[in-house]
Amino acid sequence: MDAQLSDVSLPSRIAEPGEGISAAELALAARNHGIPLEALRYDVTPIGLHYLLTHYDMPALDAASWRLSLTGEVAGAREFALDELRSLPSRTVRVTMECAGNGRARMHPRPVSQPWLVEAVGTADWTGVPLRHVLDAVGVGSSAVEVVFTGADHGVERGVEQDYRRGLPLAEALRDDVLLAYEMNGQPLPPQHGHPVRLVVPGWYGMAHVKWLREISLVDEPFTGFQNAVAYRLKQSADDPGVPATRIEPRSLIVPPGFPDFMSRHRVVRPGPLTVTGRAWSGHAPITRVEFSTDGGATWADAELDEAGPRWAWRGWRAMWRAERGEHLLTARATDAEGHVQPVAEPWNRGGFANNLVHRVPVTCVDD
Repeated sequence: MDAQLSDVSLPSRIAEPGEGISAAELALAARNHGIPLEALRYDVTPIGLHYLLTHYDMPALDAASWRLSLTGEVAGAREFALDELRSLPSRTVRVTMECAGNGRARMHPRPVSQPWLVEAVGTADWTGVPLRHVLDAVGVGSSAVEVVFTGADHGVERGVEQDYRRGLPLAEALRDDVLLAYEMNGQPLPPQHGHPVRLVVPGWYGMAHVKWLREISLVDEPFTGFQNAVAYRLKQSADDPGVPATRIEPRSLIVPPGFPDFMSRHRVVRPGPLTVTGRAWSGHAPITRVEFSTDGGATWADAELDEAGPRWAWRGWRAMWRAERGEHLLTARATDAEGHVQPVAEPWNRGGFANNLVHRVPVTCVDD
């Protein structure tokens, strides 16, 4: 019997009512990991605690022989070795990066894919060459409208064999803070985070930050490859063309207070005054407000924001709570400077993207 890629790579689908997480989804969850929420305490996430999503296999790339090709609508195509990139002016940008699928497993009905809850996020100091310097070196053609980034990771998705490839509008690519990064938190990129060079696009969801870069091509029309035209689109039905997921929607997460039950992670606290802390971020504009509730959102009070830090990094917040014996539902929601507010009802879509539903943490207060 003839075999086809479609036999092993199935279409996207929505879970049936009552359908639990599948073995395939558990396998994805085992190889991709989120940040432990208690690690939100760190301004900069330690490398091993930063969220990770790898579409296909991690390629084995040798830094000494690696080359980055610049092609397409340029004055002169050329290649860069890692040492050549390192010789160009560099900068370090602190960036909170979040997977576009963060929150997918909290949707109803649930899109079947990597089953993220709220942990697909992390903040790192990325060091590299502003992409603009490299594009200036090859000369951007007058007809160029988009930049296509190709990674060395190769696989099949919904029946389509492909290298991981994403397009970015030229205006975004020319921002001073868009990097060809070769260091993470002051260390060479580890294999899982794109060694030896990856793209970093502050403010955009993680799918735009292409890892294991091998080629950058300037094109004269919008890119219609799988990861732009099919995946990472906010759509309500299978035949809806949808709109692309781009910038990160505002989100606030609570550092879980007290201590957890091993299996359920349900939180337990003792009666008395507690300081509840968290982090908030948005890819649209700086965070200007975080509201905190101890009754599931029936009432809200403003949290105290930490001093504003780097533009693209999360912002800390804190709220005082006097815990009393019983059950409580802690909730937080963020607002950014452009007026985007974290919703209290899930923004459902078929792919499970950009679900920035408010974070709710059930807590039991006991005095024994």
